[in-house]
Amino acid sequence: AVYDGANLYWRGAATHRVSPQLHRLNREKAVARLRHIAQQKNTSDEANAQIIYIQGGKDTCRHNTDHEDLFRQESFFHYLFGVEEPDCCGIIEADTCRTTLFVPKLPEAFAVWLGTIPSLDTFKSKYGVDNVMYSDALAEEIKRLDPKGGIHLLQGTNSDSGALMRAPETPQVASAGFKVIEDVLYQALCESRSSKSADEVELMRYVSRVSSQAHVKVMKACKPGMMEYQLESVFLHHCYFKGGCRFAPYTAIVGAGEHGAFLHYGHSGAPNSGEIPDSALVLCDMGGEYHGYAADITCTFPSSGKFTEEQAIVYNAVLDAHTQVIAAMKPGVSWLDMHTLAERVILGGLLKGGFLQGDVEEMMASNLGAVFMPHGLGHLLGIDTHDVGGYGYDYPQRPQRDGANKLRTARILEEGMVMTVEPGCYFNRYLLTQAYGKDDLAKFLNRDKLEANIKLGGVRIEDNVVVTSNGCDSFTQVPRTVEEIEAVMAGRLEWTVK
Repeated sequence: AVYDGANLYWRGAATHRVSPQLHRLNREKAVARLRHIAQQKNTSDEANAQIIYIQGGKDTCRHNTDHEDLFRQESFFHYLFGVEEPDCCGIIEADTCRTTLFVPKLPEAFAVWLGTIPSLDTFKSKYGVDNVMYSDALAEEIKRLDPKGGIHLLQGTNSDSGALMRAPETPQVASAGFKVIEDVLYQALCESRSSKSADEVELMRYVSRVSSQAHVKVMKACKPGMMEYQLESVFLHHCYFKGGCRFAPYTAIVGAGEHGAFLHYGHSGAPNSGEIPDSALVLCDMGGEYHGYAADITCTFPSSGKFTEEQAIVYNAVLDAHTQVIAAMKPGVSWLDMHTLAERVILGGLLKGGFLQGDVEEMMASNLGAVFMPHGLGHLLGIDTHDVGGYGYDYPQRPQRDGANKLRTARILEEGMVMTVEPGCYFNRYLLTQAYGKDDLAKFLNRDKLEANIKLGGVRIEDNVVVTSNGCDSFTQVPRTVEEIEAVMAGRLEWTVK
């Protein structure tokens, strides 16, 4: 618990200072939401439950070794407490929001390996909680609190991964003998996390600024003949060296040429290991992470610094979709409608450029958009890249049609939501081959032109955008037009990220 006496989190120099207030406000918001949900359920146990118990992440080792993985806090616990250390847990009293953090009591000799072991007072001051106790006092504290109404535990299913988070099997909780409630806390936290406070917005604005600077560095550094992973390295170095971002929120995607048509290229089986061809589009989807909050930005640019005519047609189709969606975003707008808008605009751009033939509305009725944009328009962003709160509860259900069924949310936009806006267009050999074999799709395709440009790969343009009271505001500050990108890569334009 490195503590400078003022900030919960700060990495020195010009990095962002995080106040304990951020997590205190998160706790207050989550507890208010929990009370509301409990009242709606109208059961005495939930309405009178007195405490929330939540566990943090645990230290792990790599496979069957003693190599300790670099610890990153469990996201729900981070949202409520902002604690960097592993093996902690916490109690929040639901009626007053009074908070107690429990930390492991480490042997004094651990100071040889870990440095000075913080006192309980240091933890309390740094994290802005009401009380800090050692973990061995948990059972006694639960007994003292005497939560006759029950104990809320965290259990629920992530709507992106489908993974179930099970309520912790904690002997101190089980042995206390109080009622356990497992169907409220997960919902309350997902709903709370889906909109951001002013403090969270400023933190995310900072990490997006750092990530924007890094993307510009990558654009300037790119040369044909480099390896894709070298651009990943340029990005990660800037985010950490200049921005204090030790973690990346997801695996970087740097796809040159045909690799840009593979949506999650960059994984361990294809680790950004290709050589960048001359005159190829390079799709770079990368973000930094600071104090657990993510940026998720994608830029696409030509390796040679100059777009070909066909590359510019596809790029401008996606940019037009990107621009129109951001212009239309505001509270009350359906995210599914924004996805549909992006598909329509991209198809119109491909038609104008000669890649397609026919009527755009007929293409939409045949769902041709899913052939070229087989992913959702964007997702909630926050402590997780694909942040929670996309589906479930009273939200719109996942759409059924191809393409739209990949949306990670179909919600109506609300003030405070932070969304990625990431329309894309891909010449994916697998999807195009399937479309050629379907009469209702093949009639729209200019097969000769598509095949002649199959190595174009893909274009994705992604901003991080907060929904405001009457519109939206993008955090992302990178060159976007063809003219801006070419001028920056040629050194004719000095791009400033504010």
